[in-house]
Amino acid sequence: MTTTMRAVRAHRRGGPEQLVYENAPRPAPGAGEVLVRVHAAAVTNGELAWDATWSDSFDGTGRDRTPVVPSHEVSGVVTELGPGVTGTAVGDEVYGLIPFTRDGAAAEYVTVPADVLAAKPSALDHPSAAAVPLAALTAWQALADHASLSAGESVLVHGGAGGVGSFAVQIAAALGARVTATASARDREFVAGLGADQVIDYAAERFEDHVADVDVVLDTVGGDTLARSWATLRRGGTLVSIVQPPDPDDAAARGARGVFFVVEPDRTGLAAVTGLIDDGRLTPVVDRVVPLSDTRAAYEALRSEHPRGKIVVRVSEDG
Repeated sequence: MTTTMRAVRAHRRGGPEQLVYENAPRPAPGAGEVLVRVHAAAVTNGELAWDATWSDSFDGTGRDRTPVVPSHEVSGVVTELGPGVTGTAVGDEVYGLIPFTRDGAAAEYVTVPADVLAAKPSALDHPSAAAVPLAALTAWQALADHASLSAGESVLVHGGAGGVGSFAVQIAAALGARVTATASARDREFVAGLGADQVIDYAAERFEDHVADVDVVLDTVGGDTLARSWATLRRGGTLVSIVQPPDPDDAAARGARGVFFVVEPDRTGLAAVTGLIDDGRLTPVVDRVVPLSDTRAAYEALRSEHPRGKIVVRVSEDG
């Protein structure tokens, strides 16, 4: 069995310009890990600016891990089990969110803790599955875990056409909520098709003039959008931001709750997402699929474009 693989790596910290398509050592699974032959991976805007991408800590104070492999959403096939792994078998089709302080999936193989992987949705091919874990888990954890959104409640989702927002609209609708979303004019019909009852053109209208007394706000934008969102929330409601911590004084003034969180790998949450996908109630949005050798260009595109859905890297044609 070969000891090398093709991978995209960065040998020094920086942006897409640091990414090199090259030969790299093939990893071996340790205790509790599996080796996954990667079929597809997805890239995320801002990932190359995260401290966790480059070190073994979220605040950048840990050990430097360069050279690093980016892309933390993976779909592939288990090819080897590390010591102590149970409940997973060689040949299983799996997908998941790789912990951010580890190497990612822009490579032919990656080692992943077995307990963060879930069975790949049967309804999806590998590229579509790779578009799910980070954004869908973020939306699920925001709405189901942190906001406890339930049927009959109302939610305002900012950025309804984005990676997280497009999943949040669908998940909120699947949970039985009434969904309002902000989006650009060109994305109005697209977001409505995801399940939004009302879509507000954020460039032409002030959303707070059209929305009031919602139970939950999901902020994917931050800044002024977050600050203005308090006016749309009912007393006792919840504002969840994935961008920055909400001001506690603003929360207190509204008698509301503000939450900021960073998504975590979560097999249970991913299994819930898988159920929605296989039931036909949740569909990933893929903007485009590119070969592994074009990973650098994919990250560059995220800097200059606003893709509708995820950009996915195809690593293997098999499966």
